[in-house]
Amino acid sequence: MEEQTPAWITALEPEDWQFLKRFLLASGSLKALAEEYGISYPTVRTRLDRLIAKVEAADQPGATDAFHRQLRILVAEGRMEQGMARKLLAAHRESLREQETKGETRDA
Repeated sequence: MEEQTPAWITALEPEDWQFLKRFLLASGSLKALAEEYGISYPTVRTRLDRLIAKVEAADQPGATDAFHRQLRILVAEGRMEQGMARKLLAAHRESLREQETKGETRDA
């Protein structure tokens, strides 16, 4: 039986993988990583915090589908406000309900 790739792994983009690689090669030293990137320690810390939030968002069992999971990731990355994500998720769920209702009507 083939195992499915975990959602958090598929949620990571190439730049995330590069950051993780450099983090590992720096033995987890944020100071060394900041020097390597030529940026401040707080900037590296913020990047790591967002990456952690992204992994947590993608790995949460409460995400009902890929759309929901993607919204959580966008919020974790700081690319979308949580209020907007809630509105989009509500609209998505309503759309799914409408599609189900139309499908039931045709089957009857």
